[in-house]
Amino acid sequence: MNKKICVAFISKKLKKEFESLKSGKFENKNLHGFINNAIDGLKKDPFCGVKIKKILWPKIYVQKYSVTNLWKYNLPSGWRLIYTIETDEVRIVNIVLEWFNHKEYEKTFNY
Repeated sequence: MNKKICVAFISKKLKKEFESLKSGKFENKNLHGFINNAIDGLKKDPFCGVKIKKILWPKIYVQKYSVTNLWKYNLPSGWRLIYTIETDEVRIVNIVLEWFNHKEYEKTFNY
């Protein structure tokens, strides 16, 4: 039996932020499309992103979300989508934690 693959947002607030990109400025509409494409990719292959080594995880992800794994999906124009994966006997859930531009990504991950 194949497991069902889902993509979810960590909070209703984040999902609303994602949905609001669609009706925003040109850049926001583009970002909405990038994230939408990433979601489609994650539904096909939950492990298609880049696994982030534990030593590089910002403490906030562990404290706030109790993550046990952390992944990034490189979006066009230097944007990054950060997600974690949870699984059980019947499904795999990719949970979107946040997205940001490369500058904010470097700041968050102390590069």
